Amino acid sequence: MVAAWPEPVERVSSFLRDAGAEARIEEFADATPTAAGAAEAVGCPLDQIVKSLVLICGDRPVVALVPGDRRGDPEKVARAAGSASARVASAQEVEQATGFAPGAVAPFPLPQVDTILLERTLLRHPLVWAGAGSSSHLVGLAPTELGRLARARPTDVVKDYDLPGDKGG
Repeated sequence: MVAAWPEPVERVSSFLRDAGAEARIEEFADATPTAAGAAEAVGCPLDQIVKSLVLICGDRPVVALVPGDRRGDPEKVARAAGSASARVASAQEVEQATGFAPGAVAPFPLPQVDTILLERTLLRHPLVWAGAGSSSHLVGLAPTELGRLARARPTDVVKDYDLPGDKGG
């Protein structure tokens, strides 16, 4: 008998089924809460891992989907969301806004989040991997499918590499 997935992963799986998505969820023996850990587990480059960053813009949550080898830029996220400022959400705010624990945020379903931004450089890959509801589950899918399912708007939301002290990680 196959053990059931944790509730948040089952929520992602049901969403994918209902949407007729071209995607697959993989379970890993070791947790993959970091982009580097996820890339190692999947066996792909770091820039094919999608980090789901939750920021608070004004008083509303915004999710930025960012490649694993880059840092989100709160100023760019704020501008794209039409807000004067953005700050990284607290662990409690992440869970309240997304229904997922920090380190396990999936890009969908996010019914409480109106604005989801997709870093456009993710679109150059044939396949990307995003969180699937737990730190041991990832979903692999085409970035165009990710954008469709997440209702995400492609835009520039990462820090530029040439900033002092920014190594892009």
